[in-house]
Amino acid sequence: MKKLVATLLLAVMIVSAVGCGSTKGELDHEGAFREFDPDDTSVYIDDGYTALISSVENANMTDAEKQRCAELRAMAVDALELVNRQRTAAGLPALVWSDELAVAADVRANDEMVRSFSHTRPNGSEYWTVNSDIIWGENLAKGYNTSEGVVAAWMASPTHAANILDAGFVTCGIAVYEDADGKLYWAQEFGY
Repeated sequence: MKKLVATLLLAVMIVSAVGCGSTKGELDHEGAFREFDPDDTSVYIDDGYTALISSVENANMTDAEKQRCAELRAMAVDALELVNRQRTAAGLPALVWSDELAVAADVRANDEMVRSFSHTRPNGSEYWTVNSDIIWGENLAKGYNTSEGVVAAWMASPTHAANILDAGFVTCGIAVYEDADGKLYWAQEFGY
């Protein structure tokens, strides 16, 4: 019975999102998942990630830019809430927001995804090299204007849904970046 209710809830959410036109966008070709290799002791931490962590938030921003950043952050938080509803419906514990993963997602969602909408970074390295200590899975999307739309699209894709419903993942960070043309780019990073 619970499985039927969860399936019906998911169907209603997807139909609702499609009905309001919020799922107009595109996903990358698949969700990315990094296999654990106990022999690999290398640690990659991108300089851009380190610089972003140590930068002063909202430095030299106008009030309108600060407001828009707050709105995009709220969309990211809302998306995690929707993801956690999916996990709860599947009998899984909720993912915990990780500020570190959110910063890594911000690195990915910003200029990187605009230049190369892929799990391979513009410099040719893998997505997890932003910070290999914490990133173990990634979902990307662009063009979705709402949290509901992007989560519905991720759940409708088997590889993206597999990341969301991976019982091993316990942390998550999401970032939303808006380019000069108003297109939104979403990066969702997962950790253990």
